[in-house]
Amino acid sequence: MAGIARAQPGRSGVPAGIVGAFDNLFQGPHPARRAVHATGLLCTGSFHPHPEAPRLSRAPHLAGEAVPVLVRFSNFAAAPGLPDGDPAASPRGMAIKFLLPGEQETDIVAHSYDGFPAATPEAFLAFLRAVPDPAALQGLAAASPAVRAFLDDPKPAPASYATEAYFGVNAFRFSNAAGEARFGRYRILPQAGPQHLTPGQAAARPADYLTTELRGRLSQGKAGFRLLVQLAEPGDDTQDGSRAWPAERPLVELGTLSLEALAAPADAARQDLRFVPTSLVAGIAPSGDPMLLARTQAYQISAERRAAQ
Repeated sequence: MAGIARAQPGRSGVPAGIVGAFDNLFQGPHPARRAVHATGLLCTGSFHPHPEAPRLSRAPHLAGEAVPVLVRFSNFAAAPGLPDGDPAASPRGMAIKFLLPGEQETDIVAHSYDGFPAATPEAFLAFLRAVPDPAALQGLAAASPAVRAFLDDPKPAPASYATEAYFGVNAFRFSNAAGEARFGRYRILPQAGPQHLTPGQAAARPADYLTTELRGRLSQGKAGFRLLVQLAEPGDDTQDGSRAWPAERPLVELGTLSLEALAAPADAARQDLRFVPTSLVAGIAPSGDPMLLARTQAYQISAERRAAQ
């Protein structure tokens, strides 16, 4: 579609290796399922831009009227039947597709961990290949602060998809109409506030409690999120998504996401939507983070495999 930057999918090399490593982790590939974040649900809603957002970016969805969105929440592991309360279901995913005039669209792909276990595609592939081997994983964690931080983070199960905070992994370059530019990372905060379960509470919940909870929540009203950008300061690495920036970095309000309903059964095909980190519009450009292209290529390999099954 016009105005959207898309990378061509890789057919070999590291992105394909990443997809294969996920298959190995989750005893896949599983027919018609994503290689990762396979279990999820789709919501419809709208995005309402904040009046201050155009000061950061001239992107069309950050000014003017509200625009419709599709939002997909998901669990991490791709293994079929994995309960929502299982530790392997974290980190959770939140992907947003903004549906813009003129058949344009732009996406945000985030997860519920502020950081990433690797800075480069090669390091991420090494991490995935080490996960099944406790000794190899322990050795990798000893050598990599990013892996150690990821493994040590508790990642508690959320009480609801709507009570979890989500973080963009990679930095983007935001530019306004005056040509001023800043690097930043997305941050998506629940208006209901963060609410999590203890391990015992999570284990006692039904296997699909997150779907049931969100369906009930939306039947009684809307669920909301604040969409923000955490701005980089001099010295912050904008090409390494494994490093969280200091919490005191300034935040810019982009607007509010209002989720209204689960996607109708007739829209079940929408569950197979592709959410692409490099699906961008004017005013938002990729940083030099090598994981951006690798993620895009891996997602496209997985999506094209699903379409062929």
